[in-house]
Amino acid sequence: QVHLVESGGGLVQPGGSLRLSCVASENIFNIYSMDWYRQAPGREREWVAAIMSGGSTNYADSVQGRFTISRANAKNTVYLQMNSLKPEDTAVYYCRARRVVYGVYYNDWGQGTQVTVSS
Repeated sequence: QVHLVESGGGLVQPGGSLRLSCVASENIFNIYSMDWYRQAPGREREWVAAIMSGGSTNYADSVQGRFTISRANAKNTVYLQMNSLKPEDTAVYYCRARRVVYGVYYNDWGQGTQVTVSS
C-alpha cells in the first residue's frame, strides 16, 4: 500500500492560483498512474487529471488549459498547478496512486485537501 499526503489547499479568489502537492511513501516512478480527483459537497467524486508512469498526461474537459499535473520522482511527489480558478473548482481534492500487481489494479488514496474559490 502507498501512503499519500496531500497539501496546498486553501482559500483563493476567482482567477487566482494554487499548487497542490501529493507526497507518496514510496518511489512513484513505476506506479501505473498518479491521479487527482475532487469532490464537491453533495456531488460524486470526479476525476481531474492523471500522469502516467511514462509521463503522459490527461485532463478532464472542465480543467483542460487551466490545470497542469506534474511529478518530481526524486521527491516522490505529484503536483497539480491550478490557474484561473473558478468558484465551481471548490472541492476537496484527492490524490490517488494506481498500482498494477500481477495484472491486478490497486488504488491508494490520500486524505484530501480543501480548495475553496470565493471572493
